[in-house]
Amino acid sequence: MAPIRFGLVGGGWRAEFFTRIARELPERFQLVGVVQRDPAKAAAFGAQWGAPAFASYAELAAAGPDFVVLSVKAEAHLAILTELHRLGLAVLCETPAALDLETMIAIWRLVEQGFRLHIAEQYLFQPLHAARLQVIANGGLGRVSLARVSAAHGYHGVSLMRQFLGIGFEEAVIRGKLFEARALEGPNRFSWPDSERFVTTKQTLGEFDFGDRLGLFDFTDVQYRSPVHSHRVVIRGDRGEIADLEARVMPVYGQPLTKIFTRSESGRYGNLFGYALEAMLCGDEVVWTMPYPNARLMDDEIAIAVAMERMGALARGRGEGPYPYAEGAQDQYLSLLMHEAARSGETVRSSRQPWAG
Repeated sequence: MAPIRFGLVGGGWRAEFFTRIARELPERFQLVGVVQRDPAKAAAFGAQWGAPAFASYAELAAAGPDFVVLSVKAEAHLAILTELHRLGLAVLCETPAALDLETMIAIWRLVEQGFRLHIAEQYLFQPLHAARLQVIANGGLGRVSLARVSAAHGYHGVSLMRQFLGIGFEEAVIRGKLFEARALEGPNRFSWPDSERFVTTKQTLGEFDFGDRLGLFDFTDVQYRSPVHSHRVVIRGDRGEIADLEARVMPVYGQPLTKIFTRSESGRYGNLFGYALEAMLCGDEVVWTMPYPNARLMDDEIAIAVAMERMGALARGRGEGPYPYAEGAQDQYLSLLMHEAARSGETVRSSRQPWAG
C-alpha cells in the first residue's frame, strides 16, 4: 500500500512528533508539505524534515495530501479549519480543538456540513492504556462502574476516564476542587533544571457522576515529567479491577488471579533485533501488539502514529478514523465544566450538546 500522504500546518514542538514518525516510518507516512505563518520558518522547517514549504493552504491542498495535521495554538483553529474545509481537506486536529463552548459548537457546524474532522487524541492508543482497554473489552473486569484517572491533564484525562467507563454523551453531575502544594520541580520537555528547586503546584480534583458510573480525575501540573510523581489508574468492575500495573480478576469463581502488565521488548539480553517495544502482556496473555515492528518510537509516538494511520484510512474510505470531533469536543466540554466547578466550589451539571446527536 502506498504511504499515507499528509500535510502539516504548524511547526512547533508538538508538530515535530508527526514529522519524526514520518521519518521513522517512511513506508507508512509521507510529509508532502508544510504551511506556517512565517515563510522563513516554514522553509527552515521543511528543509529540516525534507518537505516543501507552501505559502498558502491552497498550495498545500494542490500537493494532494490524504489529510492535513493542524498543530497550532487552539485560538487559531476555527479560522484555519474553516478554510481547510472550504478546500475539501480532511483534518486531524491537535488537542484541544477549541477553548470555549461557543467555538466548539461553531466547529461542529462545519462537521455537520460534511467536514472530515478528527481529533489527535492519542492517550487511548498508548500501549499501556490500550492494553487496559483490551482487558476491559475482553470482559476481564465485567461491567465497569468506576475509573480513577491520575495520568493526564484536562481533556486527556477525561478522555481516558470516558474510555475506561464506556461513557458516550451521558449527562454528568460534576464537582471539583483546586489544591496548591509545594513540590520538587521536575524536568521540562528537554532537560532537568540546573539546580534543585521547589515550585507551587496546582492539583485539580474532579468527580463525574454519570448515575450508574463514577469517574474521578486527579492531576497536578508537575506530574507529566516528574519521576517522583507517579501516574495512577484504578478501574473497577463487578468481576475485578485494574490498579496501575495489576489486574485482579476471577475467571473461575473462588480462584482469584493477580496479573501484571508487562512489556515485551526486543534488543535486550542478547537480542540483536534492535531496541523496540513488541507487545503488552497481562499475565501470560498478549493484550496489545506493536503495529510498527522494530520501530524506534516512544509510547506517545506509537499512539500518534496509530491516530495518523487511522486518519489516513478514513481519508481513503477504508476506516472510521481515530477520534471523531464529537468525542474530542465532549472531552473538552466536560473538562471545562470540571475546572468551572473547581474554581467556584459549586456543583455543575452537564447538558446535551449539538455534537451528541
